[in-house]
Parts: sequence; structure tokens; C-alpha cells
Amino acid sequence: MFIPLLALVLAQVTPAAAQPSPTPSPIATAIPSLIALPGSTNGLVLPPVPGVGPTFAPGNEPKPSGDIAGTNGPFVGISIEDAVGMVLARNTDLTVSQSDRRIASYGIVAAKGAYDVNFVLQPKYDYQKQPSISAFNAGPDGQPVQQITEGATGGFTGKTQTGGTYQVTTTAQRVDSNNTLNSYEPYYQTALALQYTQPLARGLGIDENRRQLQLSKINADLSTDNALLTASNSVDNVLVAYYNLVAAWKNVAIQEDALLAAKAQSESNSRLVKQGQSAPVDVIESDTQVDAFQDDVYSAIANVASLQNTLKQLILSDPADPIWTANLVPTSPISTQIAEPKVEDLVTQALSTRPEVAQLRENLREENVNVAYQKDQTKPQIDLNLGVTENGFAGQATNPLTNPFFSIIGSETTVINGLVARSNAANPALPPLSQVSESALETPLYPGTVGGLGESYKTALQGKFPEYSISATIGLPLQNRVAKAAYEQELERRREIQTREVALIERVQFEARNAVQQYRSARSRLLAAAAARIAAEQVAQSELRKFRVGQSTTFLVLQREVTLADQRSRELQAQSDVQKALVELDRVSGAILKNNNVDVNALGTGPLAHVPPLVLPH
Repeated sequence: MFIPLLALVLAQVTPAAAQPSPTPSPIATAIPSLIALPGSTNGLVLPPVPGVGPTFAPGNEPKPSGDIAGTNGPFVGISIEDAVGMVLARNTDLTVSQSDRRIASYGIVAAKGAYDVNFVLQPKYDYQKQPSISAFNAGPDGQPVQQITEGATGGFTGKTQTGGTYQVTTTAQRVDSNNTLNSYEPYYQTALALQYTQPLARGLGIDENRRQLQLSKINADLSTDNALLTASNSVDNVLVAYYNLVAAWKNVAIQEDALLAAKAQSESNSRLVKQGQSAPVDVIESDTQVDAFQDDVYSAIANVASLQNTLKQLILSDPADPIWTANLVPTSPISTQIAEPKVEDLVTQALSTRPEVAQLRENLREENVNVAYQKDQTKPQIDLNLGVTENGFAGQATNPLTNPFFSIIGSETTVINGLVARSNAANPALPPLSQVSESALETPLYPGTVGGLGESYKTALQGKFPEYSISATIGLPLQNRVAKAAYEQELERRREIQTREVALIERVQFEARNAVQQYRSARSRLLAAAAARIAAEQVAQSELRKFRVGQSTTFLVLQREVTLADQRSRELQAQSDVQKALVELDRVSGAILKNNNVDVNALGTGPLAHVPPLVLPH
């Protein structure tokens, strides 16, 4: 827009011999939708200016109050320590950050829960009734076979820190069966078992549970860093707001002094006019300056009101807090004398203390965990499975004579013993033959297994019926592209963080140089402004003395007063700039937290306001 306009103007002022005059084209005004017709003034093409009528006519209404709106309470002094303490305790952002820290700590507890031992109990009851299909599978007198099984399986399962899983179980059951072939009725079966699986490749160094536990710890540290960063920004904001309010109140005093001086000059001119020693225009001139200074006072008060509200919004958490209606007056002394730090020292301190650096460090730790996990996922699956089971058995032995099979054997035993007796009687010269003992049929099939549930567990503990197993699970993906791609992604993310680390160091160096330069410049301007203010005071006093002896004019006196007010404002602004430069040095170096005694555990712990429930429209 600027270049075509400049070319058009140059074209209009070029002599006719050098360049022919082109046809003027419309020039866009500040309103894009309007195009003004060209005019000519001394060879320049200018847009027409519309006439605007007066919109305000001063009346005789009284001047508005100089009080600050909404502050009908007392003047309340507030120190910088109080302001910082209130923002750290009541700031809602810090309350949220503290809540995030607690949530992150619960995340660690949840991640550790993966290693909790789980107790499992499975009671069991089973009833079966089957038809008799043979003499070896029948109940008494050929009745159906009926079996009742009652028992339970209980045990503990869990995971180890090496990626293994274990299961310790015990099983106990009582079996009641009317099968005539059973030697025990009832009988008890028990088992003590241990199963363990240990990864030997994938999952040995790190698995999902260990990954989540490490990430939850890093997240807890990161939430603390976030809280400290929020605290750093909050303290920075409240310090800047505090020093701005200091300067605003001082500026009100400066403007009031200038107003009083102008008012005194106006009253002096009025007396001189009455005495015929001055022209009436001098009174008008001085009254005009009084009105100008009055306007500056109102502007200064409006600035105080705005900065008070800014500070109150930072330090208060209750809309009904009476401090909202009070006038806050800073009471802490202002110090502007510290040795200028070196940029190198500032950068070194910042890289060791700033929360942003800690955040990046936690991000890098997090990514290192993810890289290690995804690299582990590219390994083959080789799991070793071990199992040990000690079985137990006991029961109440049944009478063998009730067993059809044994009853047949018993009859045969009687016949055999009769034949043996007859043979021994017929051949007395031969050694007698031994008869078959019928008592052997009445003994249990398995000695040491007669009893109840306790006897069954005893046989298990004695290892009479052991069972051992060992096996391996081997998985060899032919390409494993999913794991390899995920691993490469995590490597790329880690390179991104390393790039961000370089960028952060550059930003810290940038901020450190600017902060030192800002402090140096502010101090220089303060010295110059102080000297200018002293000179302006001397000149104003001299001009007033000359006026009183008739060697000066009202105009010159008022000009000196305006200059003096300006120089005082410049000095005040320089003082404020030095204070804010000190705050910036603390923020850049990371010392703002230590210098203001920030305790991360106390952030946002102040009581919040009662929030009424929201009433939704019907």
C-alpha cells in the first residue's frame, strides 16, 4: 500500500519535462470499503476529509469523584512478602497444580499395584449320577453310581520385579462315591502346587509393568516441575504487579504535586490581575494548565485502580473477600542496588535451577524409558516355565468283602485253603503247604493313606505323589515390523527432545543477555532521570523566583512545572523499570523461587472460596 502511494506522489511532483503526468487514480482511505476521489493541492493528490461535527459540549456539571471505583474500604498496607505468600497459597492455578501433583502420586501407587499379591478362592461342589453299565462300574446291588465332590482351590498369584509370574495354589476335595469297586469311601485328594514363568529375552530387562512404574515416577517429578513453573510465573506476575502499583501510587503523588503547584500559580496570577500587575490571559493560561494536570491526576488514579485490580486478582481467591473493597498500599522498601551479574553465570544458574530445564530433563527420562521398552519388544520371546506339584491322598478304607471282585477272590481263597489242608493231610511226609491268609484282603491297597483331609495333606508334604514339569515357550516373529517401527519412532522422539534441549539453551542465553542488558539500561536511565529531575527542580525554583520579582512570565513558569512533572515521571518509570529488571533477572536465573521461599508442598493450600452450585435455566 505504501510503495504504490509513494510512487504516485513522486510521479505527481516530477517535472513535466522529465515525465508526462499520468491520469490520477483513486487512493484508498483508512476505510477499505470507501474510495475517495482525488484532489490537487500544490501538485499532491490527497483524499477529501469529511467534516465531523462536535460530539461533546462541556457543561457546568461537577467534576467526578477522585475515589477509586469499588473501593469504599480503608487503605490497607501490603508488604511484598504478604503479596507473594497470598499468591502462592490462594492462586487457583497453583491449587490445580497441587492437585495434579497428588494425582501423579496416586499414579505411582496404581503402578505399584501391578505387583500386588492376589488371593483367589474357588469353592466347588459337583454331583454326578450315572447308570450301572458293568460289574466294575456299579453301585450296591446294581444301583446307579452316585458321586459327590466337595472342595475348594485357593492360592496366591503375582508378578516379580524381573518380569516373572508366579502362582502358589492348594486344592482339597472330598469325594463320596458308592461305586462298589472303590477301596476308600470317602476319600480326600489334595495338592500343593507352585508354577513360575520367567522371561529370558523379551521382558527380562523391562516389561509393561516396570515401564508404567518408571513413567509414573517421572510423571510425579514432572508435575512438581509444572507446579514450580506455575509458581515462578505467579511470583513473577505478582512482583511486577506490586512494583507497578508502587509506581502508580507514586505517580499519583507526582501529578497531585504538579496540580497543586499549578493551582498555586493560578491563584497567584489571580491576585496579580486584581492588583493590575498581570494580564487576565495569564489566569486563563494557568487555569488551562490546572485542568491539564487535573486530567493527569484522574489518569493516574485510573491506573492505580487497574493495577490494584490486577494485584487483587492474583492474590485473592474469594470474590467476597473484603480486600476487594480496600485500597492496597505497598509498604515494602524498594531496593535497586545489586551487582550486575555476568551473562555466563546467569546461564549456568538457569540451566541448573529453572523449572523449564527440569521439565525437559523429565521428558528425556520418559523417552529413555520408552526407547528401552520398545527396544526390548524387538527381542524374541523365550519364557521358562517351571512347575512343582505335591499331590496328597487319603480316605476311609472300605470292607473288601463288600467288593464283588474281592468277594469272588475270597471264595476262591476258601477253596484253595481247603485243598491245601487236604494235601497236607494226605502227604504228611512232605513239608506242609502254606494257606492263603484272608486277612490280607482286609488291608488298604496303599498303606499310610487311611485317614481324613489332614492325612491327605500329610502325604502331600511327605512327597509321596510328586509331579514336576519344565517347559519353554519360544516365539520368533519373522519380521516383527510393529516392534521395530515403534522403536524407531521412540528414537525419533528422543532426538526431538534433544533438539528442544538445544533450543532451550539458546532461549536461556537469549533471555539472560536481554535481562542483563535490560538491567544495565534501566540503571543508566535511572541515573540520567535522577540527574534530569534534580536539574528540573532547580530550574523550576529559579524560574518561580524570577517570576516573583517580575523577570519571568506565567508561560515560562508553567513550562518549568510541566517539565518538572515529566522528569519526576521519567525518574519514577526508571525506578520501576529497575525493579522489574531485577525480577526478570531472578526469573531468568531461576532464583525467583529460592529468593521468595517457595515451598512446593505448600502451593495452593490456602482455603478457597465457597462456590455456590450453578443454577441452570429451566
